[in-house]
Amino acid sequence: MAQRRILVVEDKHETAETLRVLLEMDGHEVKVAHSGPGGLALAREWLPDVALCDIGLPGFCGWELACELRRDPRTAPIRLLAVTSYGSDADRQRSREVGFEKHLVKPVDPAVLADLLI
Repeated sequence: MAQRRILVVEDKHETAETLRVLLEMDGHEVKVAHSGPGGLALAREWLPDVALCDIGLPGFCGWELACELRRDPRTAPIRLLAVTSYGSDADRQRSREVGFEKHLVKPVDPAVLADLLI
């Protein structure tokens, strides 16, 4: 599997750490932010290949983060994957509308996540 630069934006520290360890075990370089504004700043600074974003974040939500990333030509190419407990059809639709490639509901199967990162 190709190594990716992956940004995890997750306010729950334990969940963020679990994702970080899992992704690093697969050979990826990972950085973590715990808020919408923190995720935006880190994405603009580090320019990851992929961002795994929770939707319910402090500061501003993951949907707002996606909109901001898509507006900036430097961050627009980042692949966005929602990783959230928000699982309704309306939540999935909104994720598509703001630019998320996939909307994954927690807990995410590590094999499914690994397949998406190929």
